[in-house]
Amino acid sequence: GWAPSSWESVGDWASRMHPADREWVVDFCVAQSQAGVDHEADYRALTRDGRYVWIRDVVHVVRNPDGTVDSLVGFMFDISERKRTEQQLISLQKEMEELSFRDGLTGVANRRRFDAIIELEWSNARRNRQPLSMLMMDIDYFKQYNDRYGHLEGDACLKHVARILNSAATRARDLLARFGGEEFVLVLPETDEAAAGKLAERCRDLILAEQIPHERSPIGPVLTVSIGAGTMIPGHDDELRPFIDAVDKRLYEAKQQGRNRIVAE
Repeated sequence: GWAPSSWESVGDWASRMHPADREWVVDFCVAQSQAGVDHEADYRALTRDGRYVWIRDVVHVVRNPDGTVDSLVGFMFDISERKRTEQQLISLQKEMEELSFRDGLTGVANRRRFDAIIELEWSNARRNRQPLSMLMMDIDYFKQYNDRYGHLEGDACLKHVARILNSAATRARDLLARFGGEEFVLVLPETDEAAAGKLAERCRDLILAEQIPHERSPIGPVLTVSIGAGTMIPGHDDELRPFIDAVDKRLYEAKQQGRNRIVAE
């Protein structure tokens, strides 16, 4: 929307760029022009009515017969719509990436996300000599729950339990993931054994407090969970897999001992 007469100098061109783009665009275009190289740049330009639009600035170098630069011919194209489409595609790609790390039913992290995070936190704990804790939790007699209430109610129950357990994980780095079926895992960086034990009790108590009916449970009329807990400060030679296996074994022991309980170290 600018009148041709308003373009009197390079300063006019530079002043009508978005401040965040100005330095790199000017440096790039001036360097290319001085080198006598055709070039193009995408940046945000100020319109006469005060808006910024994305443009593609295409510059052709006109040379004298002896090869020296005579002049520059530039064309500006409005690429705002293309940029909007690109941004939508970037947002969609980011959303798809996030979905690939999320359990489709419960909305919490999935096994793939757990595998990535536990590896990262294990390395952090080993490097910083900090405790790493983990809780493995299993809904007691979930098969019987599905048999009594049906799979749709079973899915609703899994989502309900995931919300409850997620509410117990209050720190930014705490991660609740669905480990598989009716089993969940809570990764607790920089959490010692005592704190992990308290959180395990909180998880068990929160589930009990919901009083979710479970008429087929042999241990009571409401839904319960069994929990295996573990804490470790990894040494240089310690491997992650045995730690996960040890916590999983404690979960198994909690179930063998009657369920609705916690087994720790």
